[in-house]
Amino acid sequence: MNAKTALVTGAGRGIGRGIALALAKEGYQLAINYNGSEEAAKETAALCEQQGVKARIYRCNVADHAAVEAMIQEVWKEFGSIDVLVNNSGITRDGLLLRMKEEDFDQVIDVNLKGTYNCIRHVARIMMKQRHGSIINMSSVVGIAGNIGQVNYAASKAGIIGLTKASAKELASRGIRVNAIAPGFVETEMTDALSEEARAAAMGLIALKRFASVEDIANLAVFLASEKSSYITGQTIQVDGGMAM
Repeated sequence: MNAKTALVTGAGRGIGRGIALALAKEGYQLAINYNGSEEAAKETAALCEQQGVKARIYRCNVADHAAVEAMIQEVWKEFGSIDVLVNNSGITRDGLLLRMKEEDFDQVIDVNLKGTYNCIRHVARIMMKQRHGSIINMSSVVGIAGNIGQVNYAASKAGIIGLTKASAKELASRGIRVNAIAPGFVETEMTDALSEEARAAAMGLIALKRFASVEDIANLAVFLASEKSSYITGQTIQVDGGMAM
């Protein structure tokens, strides 16, 4: 009856689904945000419910400030609390700097960076009243080291690191912790699409000579959500196999 609630954005597949499922296994109720496939979101919810927890899906474009506010109010009314927020929603619109269209830059910043801000902004009010909460933002090793053809994505993920630090300082007095995870290459549908040449080139940069599994990222998210990390805030933790040391 006292189960905690986690809201995971972009949880229809990939890393978001993996984090939602890992939290469900720890007994968290799940609010699953998506903006694409309703079927995929329902699959995530069903997998979470197999762990004996309550799970609901919420369609919302996190770049829409008002829509995020409405979604978070719905989640709060349904579950009675929001104890963990995982800002996982993100998109890519890759291209070289001199060829990148303005709208491709703007869309990535809007979803990845502004979307993270929108969710923190509206969840913070609830967590402040609760006087506790853990916010986990998904950054990227690209936000630390940069990457050719991803100036928009790198800028958005670097911005998330700054947003994490500033939010952590502002919210700490209310018992709210804010941290970021910076994955490297992860075995998902996105990396499945890499050519053998691109995959080999990426592997050459990784000290551990393998891509991360979704579980590698989810395990850290579970730790940051829990009281086992109660003295950690404002940090960006790389899960990249030694790619950017």
